[in-house]
Amino acid sequence: MIAEIIAVGSEMLTPFRQDTNSLYLTSRLNELGVQVAFKTIVGDNLGHLTGAAKIAIARADIVIFSGGLGPTEDDQTREAVGEALGLGLRRDNEILTAMYKRFAARHMAMPPNNAKQADRLEGAEVLANANGSAPGQYIDTVVGRHRKIVILLPGPPKELKAMYEAECRGRLAASLPERHMAKRMLRMALIPESQVDARTAPIYQQYSDVETTILAGSGEIQLHFQCVKASDAEAQARVDELAEKIEAEMGEAVFSSHGEQLEEVVLLMLGLRQMTLAAAESCTGGLLAERLTAVPGSSRYFVGGAVVYADSLKTEFADVPEELVRSDGPVSKPVARAMAEGIRRRTGASVGVGITGIAGPGPGAAGPDAEKPIGLVYVAASFAGESKTKVVELNLTGDRERIRFWASQHALDLLRRSLLERA
Repeated sequence: MIAEIIAVGSEMLTPFRQDTNSLYLTSRLNELGVQVAFKTIVGDNLGHLTGAAKIAIARADIVIFSGGLGPTEDDQTREAVGEALGLGLRRDNEILTAMYKRFAARHMAMPPNNAKQADRLEGAEVLANANGSAPGQYIDTVVGRHRKIVILLPGPPKELKAMYEAECRGRLAASLPERHMAKRMLRMALIPESQVDARTAPIYQQYSDVETTILAGSGEIQLHFQCVKASDAEAQARVDELAEKIEAEMGEAVFSSHGEQLEEVVLLMLGLRQMTLAAAESCTGGLLAERLTAVPGSSRYFVGGAVVYADSLKTEFADVPEELVRSDGPVSKPVARAMAEGIRRRTGASVGVGITGIAGPGPGAAGPDAEKPIGLVYVAASFAGESKTKVVELNLTGDRERIRFWASQHALDLLRRSLLERA
């Protein structure tokens, strides 16, 4: 079964408000093995809302509306659904009485326009609202030869969530065939989306019962797998089988097989090897340290480091020789190597990382860096007891924020791959 969620409200068609209810509803529907195939946002216009309702009811098995159940003239979800389904509205005296009592309990007179919230669609079950004045409605009907479930929920998240849990979840679970949805995510760092798809499409296309989605993010590619079966074990086995084949194809490019972030994986690998890490950062300004320390428990493996933006601090905190900075420039392979080695020695860490580069918006400063372009970055990793320090030269594109993030991503992936060699 597939579902559509329709968020009602002109405010969500502006830059200032977002629909968050659909995220919650999608999660809950997935728990019942229901796939959300469509999400729609419609303003407070009866014609537009009726049209959207007709389209949704025609193409989805379950349609959930959020919003438009209030007392004002622009709250027209009930009217639109009635027109789309050919159902009349009648004022429900029980709802109306309950509303009067609710206002009276608060020592308030109910405004006349609130009475429209007691209008119930023919054949609809009323969904009690413990947190507001607008009741919801639940319609289980047949359109043509197809069963349709249409649910009207209030827009405020506090009211919607409570109403779904108390009034909808049980109804849906009891009336839908038992289905279970399993999900899996693989993450790969620093590899083009087109390359991932070219290598994996021949594999995932053989699994027509597993929905595969490829997402390109900041410095990574995510592969999402989703499968619905009669049992959770069957669905999970299917996505696991596909994920394992993809992992075998992509090899070391896959840094996470269950959704972990790259910094989490690096810290886990350090822990398994009983190693610690320190970082000397220039152009990233502490971004690498920020990402690592955002992971709970990171203090066991990340000992700290230094932001050595000024050349003098590269020498003072990371033991970079002054003459090296003068001769090669602060943005250079030798300086990156010296930063990684120096911060490792100064902190006593097992591994040291050095990052130096030109993030923009202007090119390098005077001296050896004067002709070096924006986006030139060097990342180095030094391991205790090893004479050779790995240094990677990067030529990154984009604005300052993008260059800084990608530099930190490359540093983490360099660490990950270096640690793999020390399994």
